[in-house]
Amino acid sequence: MSSTPNNALVIYKNQLAHVTTVGDKKIHINTADGQTVKVRHKDVTILHPGPITTLGQLKPAPAAILDVAWELLAGNTVPIVDIAELAYEEFTPQNALTIWQLLQDGLYISGSLDEIYVHTPEEVTQIEQDRAAQAAEAAAWAAFVDRLQANQVIDDDSRYLQEVAALAYGQQSKSRVLDALGRQATPENAQDLLLQLGQWTPFHNPHPRRGGISLTTPDFDLPALPDEPRQDLTHLAALAIDDAGNQDPDDALSWEDGRLWVHIADVAALITPDSPADIEARNRAANLYLPEGVIPMLPPPATEQLALGLQETSPALSFSIELDDEGNLIHFDFTPSWVKVTRISYAEAEAKINDATDLLINQLHTIAQTYLQRRLRQNAIELNLPEAKVAVNDETITIRPLPPLRSRELVREAMLMVGEGVARWALTNNVPIPYTMQDPPLEPLPPLDSLSAMMNARRFLTASQQVTTPKPHAGLGMPMYAQTTSPLRRYLDLVIHQQLRAFHKQEPLLDEAAIVTRIGTANAMSGELRFAERQSIRHWTLVYLHQRPDWEGEAVVVDTRRNRSHIVIPELAFDTWISGDKHEPDTTVRLRLQDVDLVQLEAFFQIIDA
Repeated sequence: MSSTPNNALVIYKNQLAHVTTVGDKKIHINTADGQTVKVRHKDVTILHPGPITTLGQLKPAPAAILDVAWELLAGNTVPIVDIAELAYEEFTPQNALTIWQLLQDGLYISGSLDEIYVHTPEEVTQIEQDRAAQAAEAAAWAAFVDRLQANQVIDDDSRYLQEVAALAYGQQSKSRVLDALGRQATPENAQDLLLQLGQWTPFHNPHPRRGGISLTTPDFDLPALPDEPRQDLTHLAALAIDDAGNQDPDDALSWEDGRLWVHIADVAALITPDSPADIEARNRAANLYLPEGVIPMLPPPATEQLALGLQETSPALSFSIELDDEGNLIHFDFTPSWVKVTRISYAEAEAKINDATDLLINQLHTIAQTYLQRRLRQNAIELNLPEAKVAVNDETITIRPLPPLRSRELVREAMLMVGEGVARWALTNNVPIPYTMQDPPLEPLPPLDSLSAMMNARRFLTASQQVTTPKPHAGLGMPMYAQTTSPLRRYLDLVIHQQLRAFHKQEPLLDEAAIVTRIGTANAMSGELRFAERQSIRHWTLVYLHQRPDWEGEAVVVDTRRNRSHIVIPELAFDTWISGDKHEPDTTVRLRLQDVDLVQLEAFFQIIDA
């Protein structure tokens, strides 16, 4: 026997249908839109067994008569037959149709045909209010979209644009607003719309947040500096050489009877393994250096107590180093210390190098040069590329080229000596630490005697890596190396300091597994940090150009491909591709700014002279 009567009134895919032919397995139905469909019995729901001849004969029964049934049944769940018989005294196709239409509307009743829930007056009122609110919101949305298409917004539109900002920051992947405008939901399109509408200005830098980087300052209580023996080195002149205005000096240099002292802020004295501040620094990986300012990985009190030269005397971990005439390390040791530091800028140190009577700075310069020459003999790769310091103060952007000063080279070489010394010491004493290594270039490099050669050499250099077994660092020309000298700024440097202090105090060391975990956690974020810094510097450089639409300046061609040239603007430390006449590498050309695209981080120039 079939389960569906012939000439029954049924529901198929949420629309009315009339059963015209019944078979054992399938039935034919005519739908409300005039189609004849062959379906299974289970594909339809019987609204009324009929009989009816056509859907056209059905006229809904008066709905007003349902009021009595509604009052009597409010709050109850009943089948459709009970409602029909109470309201109309009989169950017919016409009144079944009426009740089904009310069920579809959902104001007075809800549920299924077998279990219809009759709403209470309070529920009806709430549904009516919700529908009115939805209608008002739909009208408001339509008006908002109209304004968007006219490139206009009002204050109330900010609630709709919040999702656009979230997309621009990379915090979500969809946007109803961009969908309404027929634009792909990408962070760049979201940023472009916000700029177009005037909701963001060029001074809005989305790149750090787009990388998921915290822009808050860590806030943890730190313990007092432990009362422990420290070697008194305050009798030595100690120079902290850094950029003018630097706020977190963490290294200083001294000279004593043929021995170089490198003093590093003793951060591990306060930040111990797995303390709250240590875990937070691990997750941040390093300081975030933006043109707008620095977001530290450690709470500010760490810098206040530990940075060298901010107090009259500073706690340090001091490394003593001696080299032979060939630049090889012949002595290396370290000790907790007290130092008295004088802070000077790179420019001031450069002037002292030029003064032959300044014995301290010239002794430091001599040992640095000895070590550099050894690294060069070991095939160190020196890329002297243009550098610039980009700084933002309110809406004032300054870009200051950083010349290749010998004083910068001096400090760099001293830090590398410590890195090699620590690596050798850790290997000898079986102390697990993160070593830094770099594989050789993918291809042999040509002579690095021009800007174009140095720029193009970057394509063949591999990224440095942190490992637990010492390996050569090809770029530095060193047999082993461990970044050690910035524990205020880099987390893995802090880990090394924690290991050094633990060994010195004969306390338990972190094992290799713990070092691997710390390397993985820090590396997961450090790539994002460096990318955010590069993108931010490029953003603010472009804003600088945006403020100067008549900018002209010199560039050096470093590569050519067909009718495009890769150029570097030394005064901005900025590179891009331009179209036009082909020029030989290392040709100097004069450019005029044509346009700036902050969204795509591009600037467009015209060559006006070669």
